[in-house]
Amino acid sequence: MSKPRNSSCDAHTPDSGAPDSGTPDSGAPDPAPALPDAAALAGLTQRLDRPVVLVGLMGVGKSTVGRRLSQCLGTPFVDADDEVVKAAQMSIPEIFDRFGEDYFRDGERRVIARLIEDNAGRPAVIATGGGAFADEETRALILDRAIAIWLDAELDTLVSRVSRKNTRPLLTGKDPRKVLGELMERRNPAYAQAPIRVTSDTGPQSNGVARIIAALEDYLA
Repeated sequence: MSKPRNSSCDAHTPDSGAPDSGTPDSGAPDPAPALPDAAALAGLTQRLDRPVVLVGLMGVGKSTVGRRLSQCLGTPFVDADDEVVKAAQMSIPEIFDRFGEDYFRDGERRVIARLIEDNAGRPAVIATGGGAFADEETRALILDRAIAIWLDAELDTLVSRVSRKNTRPLLTGKDPRKVLGELMERRNPAYAQAPIRVTSDTGPQSNGVARIIAALEDYLA
């Protein structure tokens, strides 16, 4: 059952004049669309028969955008990284330090499978970690049982955002720009398999929410 739509969604009306990086070959920025009214949002939610899973690199805003998206749609929201921490009873940096990335990815895959199963046949919003969709098995699971949305951003935007947190294991003691550039090169082909791609820019995160809603409307049309 969907949650009542949160009226705070109305407060995040996108700024249509905010800068946007556009799609890679658009050649010009695209303004964010306006959020639909309550009736249109409710209609979109009713047409969703599976969870929406946000994928993309660290720093792109999956958790922040995901929470706001769930408010607008009136659906549950869950952050896969938070659920991994709960299941392991330790932080993600601790998991990486003690057991390594392969161990983390295996646990992450099981958690995401559980979250998708818990929300099977109904709308929900799930934010995943940056490496989840790059894992072949996890990607196949998401593509088969959910609607994957690649939240993308320019390198400069990502570098600016990740500099605000020091809890990302892949960046510990490293140059964020170099690491993120390499991750983009390796992971973007995997992210590109998502049926929906939405740009996250330096404007308000609500711009990303509005773009996702518009993209979902097109996808389900």
